[in-house]
Amino acid sequence: MNIRLNKYLAQRGIASRRQADRLIKEGRVAVNGRVVQDLGSKIDGEKDRVVVDGKKVRSGRELVYLLLNKPKGFLVTLSDPLGRATIRNLIPSLPDGINPVGRLDKDSEGCLLLTNDGEMAFRLMHPRYEVPKIYIVRVEGKVTALEIAKLEKGVFLEGRKTAPARVAALESHPQMSVLRVEIHEGRKREVRQMFESVGHDVVRLKRMSFAGLRLENLPAGKWRALKKDEIRRLKHLVGLA
Repeated sequence: MNIRLNKYLAQRGIASRRQADRLIKEGRVAVNGRVVQDLGSKIDGEKDRVVVDGKKVRSGRELVYLLLNKPKGFLVTLSDPLGRATIRNLIPSLPDGINPVGRLDKDSEGCLLLTNDGEMAFRLMHPRYEVPKIYIVRVEGKVTALEIAKLEKGVFLEGRKTAPARVAALESHPQMSVLRVEIHEGRKREVRQMFESVGHDVVRLKRMSFAGLRLENLPAGKWRALKKDEIRRLKHLVGLA
């Protein structure tokens, strides 16, 4: 069965497709003893021997799906050269090959998915699948109905307009507002910049839901494995059912 090399690596939980492309371009992947750097390369997933960084890719790798309630102050990365706190500090026994899906900046908190299912991770982050993300946002000042309308239609960030969003005011006071925001993009610091574009600094940002996954009673800094029905719903959402 022929399959693109990057997709094969993603399916085996080695990396997301984007990360697999980087591994291939850097010459870290070999097929049947020969280094392959062509991103369009296809292999026989049942017969060919694939090696990454000198280690053979095994076919029967167990796929892991974890949900973390990330607290404020932790970087969404597994290592930091400056020694700052990362999500690995919250899950010290995290197996190799498991990576966060998408972004949450250091000062944001809430729902974060981690997995070694590279194909699912790739699709969950791809704009094509319009994966929903729901946030509760506390900002400085009173957010007006006109400003909410602007956010819902899309605002220009770094020369590119954001996709339409759903924004609802939960509290509105002269000094502070609390809003529920649903978006389908994953641009860096997108929600913060959206509110800054209409004149409001974000004081607190918490992601309550990602791709239908909810924190429920999961305490800050804790994690849990996904339930079987949650994994099925994720696969259905991105066309892997």
